[in-house]
Amino acid sequence: MWKPSGSEARAGVLFVLPALTLIGVFFFLPVAAGLLLSLTDFDIYSLGNAEHTRFVGGGNYLELVRSQIFWKALWNTLYFSLVAGPLTILLALGTALLLNAKLGRFRTFFRTVYFAPVVTTLVAVAVVWRYLYHPRVGLINRFLGLFGIEQIDWLGDPAWAMPAIILLAIWKNFGYGAIIFLAGLQNAPEDLYEAARIDGAGPLRQFWHVTLPALAPTFVFVALITAIGYVQIFAEPYVMTPEGGPLNSTLTIVLLMYREGFRWWNMGFAAAIAFILFVLVVSGAVAMAFARRRLAK
Repeated sequence: MWKPSGSEARAGVLFVLPALTLIGVFFFLPVAAGLLLSLTDFDIYSLGNAEHTRFVGGGNYLELVRSQIFWKALWNTLYFSLVAGPLTILLALGTALLLNAKLGRFRTFFRTVYFAPVVTTLVAVAVVWRYLYHPRVGLINRFLGLFGIEQIDWLGDPAWAMPAIILLAIWKNFGYGAIIFLAGLQNAPEDLYEAARIDGAGPLRQFWHVTLPALAPTFVFVALITAIGYVQIFAEPYVMTPEGGPLNSTLTIVLLMYREGFRWWNMGFAAAIAFILFVLVVSGAVAMAFARRRLAK
């Protein structure tokens, strides 16, 4: 077994030292500070005088467990992620398949059109969508009225507020996944498709036995990025329903954290929410990595 000499080991350490220093300063140090903050009652009074800060241990976490508003925000976050995530991925995959079709035309134009919402400022998008969702003059209600469906108060009805946010999030984000899926499709080996055609496989069997296995790593990446982004959903509900929607129907974990930390200045409590969210994200990532290994076997 090869062992580096002393000078080679020192050279290796010097090469990685700048990167490790940056990671330590800008990642591990803030994480440690946030964890310490979550164990205190740091609030607006502590900003003026740090002596007002008290160590409460797991008090913030116990208060969170007993808080109904926290469980409401957690349910809303899971509801949003479990509905919007799969729909976004499926729509992105379908769009990528259409863009990759050999008979398709104006593919560059459509790539730009589908990706445009991703790079459009959410505030501008929200202004347009609020008009679309308007109960009386919104285009969506006018369209539904053609089929005899009564007006829906999309952002004012607790039952419809979250679906309205989900629809906006899917429209804004599916283009990103579509571009990544398209890159994966263009790297799929053409000889496998030729072999499948020689064996008599139709388009559906080619998709199932060639396209999907070839897209497996891309699929996992898109699913992971989408899940992490949706669990941390903040901008869409904040811009469309700043107060968390009717009866807190669009209040998510990050929106609750923002409200506690930057509206009520309960920074210790907000830090505890952040760490629970961190645990959720890490657990989801580990579960997906485990599932990927099982599928690979």
